[in-house]
Amino acid sequence: MTDLETSMGAIIAVFQKYSEREGDKHKLKKSELKDLLQDELPELMEHVKDQEALDKLMEGLDTDGDSECDFQEFMTFIAMVTVFCHEFFQQEDE
Repeated sequence: MTDLETSMGAIIAVFQKYSEREGDKHKLKKSELKDLLQDELPELMEHVKDQEALDKLMEGLDTDGDSECDFQEFMTFIAMVTVFCHEFFQQEDE
């Protein structure tokens, strides 16, 4: 497999690892999303200091209003964070 295929598989596996913990295995509940973020993106979460910020993040991700994060909503978040990181490192190189 290519690096990109491996990365895509890893993203899917991480989503499923957390979404299978409670309820609908195709969606992340708020508690599952919180665990995923804390375990898988600890440096990012260092900047989220309060529950209100996490609640706002979840609300922003929940485009269909079902109070859960499906895979498409999760991928939107991952894409946004990846773009932000890319831009940050581009500025660091300049």
